[in-house]
Amino acid sequence: MREAVMEDVNAHFRPEFINRIDEVVVFDPLSKDQIRGIASIQLQRLRDRLAERELKMELTEPLLDKLGEAGFDPVYGARPLKRAIQQMLENPLAEAVLAGQFQAGDTIHAGLDRQQKVVFERS
Repeated sequence: MREAVMEDVNAHFRPEFINRIDEVVVFDPLSKDQIRGIASIQLQRLRDRLAERELKMELTEPLLDKLGEAGFDPVYGARPLKRAIQQMLENPLAEAVLAGQFQAGDTIHAGLDRQQKVVFERS
């Protein structure tokens, strides 16, 4: 893999630029388990922010899977994951919290409805 990358680098860049490169690091593609682990880290940050408001959050497995799928790109790896979590979960949840749907002490259950849309329930 490293040799193939270096061939592409040599074909596209001038030797003056290549000589300035200290090291080339080649990454293997992320697995679904690794993406899910990254999602768990990102979601823990959200849980910590909710804890400041005395709220807890639980997510269903199908929602975790959907976030992982939406947040993964073969070219960019897990970079889109943060945006997917923000758009699919954080933004609608913030609107619900600001609208007063959840109070201190509530546990927010996040899941998917039949149309695969994120829904929140209170307990």
